[in-house]
Amino acid sequence: MRLKKGQLAPKIDIEDIKNMKFTLENERDKPLLLSFFRYASCPLCNLRIHELITNYDKYSKYFDIVAVFQSPSEAIKKYVGNQNIPFRVVPDPERKLYRMYGVETSWSGFFKAWVVRIVSIFKSIVIKGHLPGSIQGEIHRIPADFLVGTNNHLIITYYGKDIGDHISISEILKELESE
Repeated sequence: MRLKKGQLAPKIDIEDIKNMKFTLENERDKPLLLSFFRYASCPLCNLRIHELITNYDKYSKYFDIVAVFQSPSEAIKKYVGNQNIPFRVVPDPERKLYRMYGVETSWSGFFKAWVVRIVSIFKSIVIKGHLPGSIQGEIHRIPADFLVGTNNHLIITYYGKDIGDHISISEILKELESE
């Protein structure tokens, strides 16, 4: 079931890829972008991670990030971890968090991306070198993004329309300005 803006975010108590405990209930001084991805070698996912890393200095004063992958730590370290990520990355191979947050799968969203995101797929694979590798979890998992306020209520709930669809950073900043 999809979550809605204003709801209390489901509790999280999990370890990141560095074996550091992460709980959503920890006190924060700024909102948190909880971003759900597909599997660690997904070219579109790695392109988005690259975008978040590249623009980190621009938005890190407004919100923190936790990236969640349906892959185990070893795969994340192999494919995503080589990008020197300045934020937390959480493995969820059992997809417990995915179920709690209502993150969906969609075959139509899988095939739609091959039409509307062909340039991004090309850029990720050929230009950035994010070659697809082993797939952990559902190949047709659709990304989702949640902006969690300091009071743990959801400021934004964004469920992607295809396998490469994430909320834009500018939309997040716009929403934070209106708060």
